[in-house]
Amino acid sequence: MPVILTLLAALIATGACAYHRSSLRTWAIATLATTMVVGLLAHAPLTMLVLLLIEAAIALPLLMLGLRRRRISAPLLRLFARVTPTLSETEQTALEAGTVGFEGELFSGKPDWHELLKQPKPALSEEEQAFLDGPVEALCGMIDDWQITHELADLPPEVWEFLKKNRFFGMIIPKRYNGLGFSALAHSAVLQKLATMSATVASTVAVPNSLGPAELLLHYGSEAQKEHYLPRLAVGEEIPCFALTGPYAGSDATSIPDIGIVCTQLVDGVQTLGIRLTFDKRYITLAPVATVIGLAFRLYDPEQLLGGKEDLGITLALLPRSTPGLQIGRRHLPLNVPFQNGPVHGKDVFVPMSTLIGGPHMAGHGWRMLVECLSVGRAISLPSNATGALRGAVASVGAYARMRKQFGLAIARFEGVEEALARIGGLTYATTALSRATAAAVDRDEKPAVPSAIAKYHATEWGRQVASDVMDVLGGKGVQLGPSNYAGRSWQGVPIATTVEGANIMTRSLMIFGQGAIRCHPYVLREMQSLSIADRDERLKTFDRLLFGHLGFGLSNAVRSFAMALTGSRIGDTAGDAYTRRYYRKLGRYSAALALCADVFMGVLGGKLKFKEKLSARLGDVLSHLYIASSMLKRYEDGGRPEADRPLLAWAFHNSVWQMQVALDGAIRNFPVRPVSWLLHVLVFPLGRREVPPSDRLGRRVAALITAPGEARDRLMEGVYLTPTANNTVGRMNALLPEVIAAEPVERKFAKVLKSGRFKSRDYLGQLAEAEAAGLVDASEAALLRRVREAVFEFISVDDFDADELRALKTREKAPAATAGGAAP
Repeated sequence: MPVILTLLAALIATGACAYHRSSLRTWAIATLATTMVVGLLAHAPLTMLVLLLIEAAIALPLLMLGLRRRRISAPLLRLFARVTPTLSETEQTALEAGTVGFEGELFSGKPDWHELLKQPKPALSEEEQAFLDGPVEALCGMIDDWQITHELADLPPEVWEFLKKNRFFGMIIPKRYNGLGFSALAHSAVLQKLATMSATVASTVAVPNSLGPAELLLHYGSEAQKEHYLPRLAVGEEIPCFALTGPYAGSDATSIPDIGIVCTQLVDGVQTLGIRLTFDKRYITLAPVATVIGLAFRLYDPEQLLGGKEDLGITLALLPRSTPGLQIGRRHLPLNVPFQNGPVHGKDVFVPMSTLIGGPHMAGHGWRMLVECLSVGRAISLPSNATGALRGAVASVGAYARMRKQFGLAIARFEGVEEALARIGGLTYATTALSRATAAAVDRDEKPAVPSAIAKYHATEWGRQVASDVMDVLGGKGVQLGPSNYAGRSWQGVPIATTVEGANIMTRSLMIFGQGAIRCHPYVLREMQSLSIADRDERLKTFDRLLFGHLGFGLSNAVRSFAMALTGSRIGDTAGDAYTRRYYRKLGRYSAALALCADVFMGVLGGKLKFKEKLSARLGDVLSHLYIASSMLKRYEDGGRPEADRPLLAWAFHNSVWQMQVALDGAIRNFPVRPVSWLLHVLVFPLGRREVPPSDRLGRRVAALITAPGEARDRLMEGVYLTPTANNTVGRMNALLPEVIAAEPVERKFAKVLKSGRFKSRDYLGQLAEAEAAGLVDASEAALLRRVREAVFEFISVDDFDADELRALKTREKAPAATAGGAAP
């Protein structure tokens, strides 16, 4: 027993030092001292001596830096140089673009939550709020989405004019260029509100303010280009588009076959240096109406007229629509969501060098320009549109489920519907926190490459899930398209959001963890960069410092993961109040588990890991949900810890933690080196998988929150256009909701009266009149029931059409008249 006690004490001391990330020197002193004290107290001098010798044999070589570098680090440096995969130019550019924010803490295994909570609370300026309350509100009042999607397949002229006049296309353009100069938070809020009325309008506004000419000019354009284009873009005098995707290069944008050849050509009698372009692009949003076309192509200089190499790489240019040879093709029709979209072609199109964004010195820098701007634009546009759609779902389905009755009950009371409503509420809470966090990161001047990929993927995937739940709850009401259907077009358009700006399959399997593992890891990127240090001694010193820091980091994460799993995440100092402290601790546990698994996966598989896309995707899921859950906690804190939001926070948080467990378990179980897999499972899940999805009881509370007026529901619907105008079915539904709820006890009272069978009338209103005449319900109660029944009828009704109304215009013009029997003669 003394032997076991002494050995156990030494292990506990080592574990405690690893858990708290003590220095190597502290570990050596603490372990030697513990071994000596416990050995003497336990009367085990021989065991103590043996352990002290073993510990000294390990510690001394590690503490003697010169010896350690020569005997340990130098051989490992040579091995590391051989096995480290060579990064392609594309990968190198992607890694160097962007910045690392709080997601770096999540990869540390020991997040500093105070760094998260000290970030300023995002808030709109008075001017931005006035824009939302004024022009955005007015624009929403002008929108008739059925007219846009079915009758015109375009925005009405007055809407186009309103967008230009009020500078909706210039939200990201600074005021010095006559733009609005809005924050990313305001940009996001505008798109969210528009998305509650029309995906077509929201997309039309999003594109000029996302990845496109304005964003590229702001960061890389010459002063002359900025002065010429930005004021025109701000007021819609110029309509931009950006042409990147083609038939042979979609997600693999660096393989675009579109080329430009540097050459000279006689223009107006003057020999002009320029580029001869040949390109074929498709899926280009706003191309059919664009007046200036951003173009990505690979630039070659075979005659070295620019004085450099022949293959200059991806390059970006701005082409006026009037450019000879530039062809704008016919329109695409993206799933009946008719935002302007179409192909762009050109063969041997000559343009001067002045069309290059930033001028000739920016030739070949296009991929870096795209990646840096995409990390900003992707953080706002699609997440904001998806967030608006989810907020709108809370408003529409939350009200509808309370109005629609089956078997004498509001359908919100049925557990199957309740389950869908809980998902809608919980996922909306998570998505609003996520889009808010990424917008705030942009406003802090970050270029959030990893968070933008997380936001794009999860916001649009949850948009897909919620759209499905909305259709399930609405049933036939959601299936019948028409002016009163507020869900059908959103359902149709879901694949657009999951496809554009990086298909979701690719984003999940390649980008989130692929970039996060290297960019966010505290050591990996710096270790790779150390190989490029020219001075041999400095290279060894740097690598040695990073190597042993990395080894200590890995050991710490193994201990932290194991200890926190054993204790159920109940130990350690953390942030939060009595309610949320357990949440922060749980995230700390999964942060350590992610860091441990990432290190082991990269260490064992090396460069092969990037081809194990399913493993990368699962680890990416863990990083994503850590970021999302952190965003939810930040939202909760910024909101003053509202007690009414706790069911929403709890549902969304437990859903994220359960998803992390599923992803980690899947990654570990499918790791190809089985002994490593077994060891990881012991360290990460020593007591098995203990997390569970949100309970039915919690789901019931969330469903109740979104189907009745209240502060928590109001916060979820923040920014939804709810003015009860003729064009806004959802606004009118929500205006009626309080009366619907007030009528429920009267309905129950009347239902009991009906069971007596004493009424002669067989219709509802006749029976109600008899009950009122008999004094079984009073006049005010009867009036309330009549008023609610009449009003609700509008919202449960569906549209219908004459057959001729549903034929396309060209078909109607060509088709012969139908006979009385319905067949053409």
